[in-house]
Amino acid sequence: MKKKTDKKNEKKELEEKELAGAGCNDKKCPNHGNLKARGRIFEGRVTKKFKNRVLIEFERMIYVKKYERYYRSKTKIHAHLPTCIENQIQIGDLIKIQECRPLSKIIHFVVIKKIKSAGER
Repeated sequence: MKKKTDKKNEKKELEEKELAGAGCNDKKCPNHGNLKARGRIFEGRVTKKFKNRVLIEFERMIYVKKYERYYRSKTKIHAHLPTCIENQIQIGDLIKIQECRPLSKIIHFVVIKKIKSAGER
C-alpha cells in the first residue's frame, strides 16, 4: 500500500513533465523560466490580447461609509503572457494571474492558468 505522500509526489512529477514538454523558452515564465510568482492572486476576463501581455478586467464592490451603500468598480491589470500558454488564451477567457516582480512600467503580474474559455460562461 502506497502512502499519500507518494501519490502526491507522483502527481507533481507528472505535472512537471507535462509542463517541461511544452517547449517554453520564455525566461519570464513562472513554470519554465526564472520568474518567481508571489503575492496577490486575481481572476478576471481578458479584454485585450497583445504579443507578450494581456489586459484583464474584473469588478469589485466598494463600500461608501457616508452613504452606507456599495458601488461597483472595475479594475484593469496588465499581465505578462508566457509563450507556453499564449495559444490557449483568447479574448473573453477567464484567467488567473499572480503578482511577480516588476517586468516593465505597467506589468507587475503574470498569467498562471486559464480557468474557463469564452464560450463556457
